[in-house]
Amino acid sequence: MALTVSNELALGIIAPNFTLRNTINDQIVTLSELRGEKGTVILFICNHCPYVIHVNDELVKMASQYQKKGINFIAISSNDIEKYPQDAPHLMKQLAKDLKYPFPYLYDEDQKVAKDYAAACTPDFYVFDEVLKLVYHGQLDDSRPGNEKPVSGKDIRNSLYNLLENKPVLQKQQPSMGCGIKWK
Repeated sequence: MALTVSNELALGIIAPNFTLRNTINDQIVTLSELRGEKGTVILFICNHCPYVIHVNDELVKMASQYQKKGINFIAISSNDIEKYPQDAPHLMKQLAKDLKYPFPYLYDEDQKVAKDYAAACTPDFYVFDEVLKLVYHGQLDDSRPGNEKPVSGKDIRNSLYNLLENKPVLQKQQPSMGCGIKWK
């Protein structure tokens, strides 16, 4: 497992639109259908990455809390399933059901969406405002597998607090890190 850091992305860019299959219900969905009234969190994750596994419970907790406030969460997996079959759509569906994901878990088969977002690792987090303008791209928090720091989601939670309270965008944004996306 090679540690990969998220790419830099200019704040203020507009979220690239996409049309992908939601593995949970096999429906084709678009960003414009899934976006939140007050904001949208897009997270690139996968089934097998230990960095994602480490934060899964917090992702479920955070999404459940913030969806009530008008912030929708959208998870996307872009990994090459021929080399990493544990990330296949039918296993994504099972994992989402087992963990009770309160958000769609989309499959980016041709990896175009990951490229459009300059996603580099799993997990990779993006927070967009109500008009889909990027206000945060960085880590969930300082916790990593084995570093003994508790998973709190503090960095994403701070960005969402600022978004909901119409406060300025966080100036200090630490990149996310995890397993590199498995490119074809």
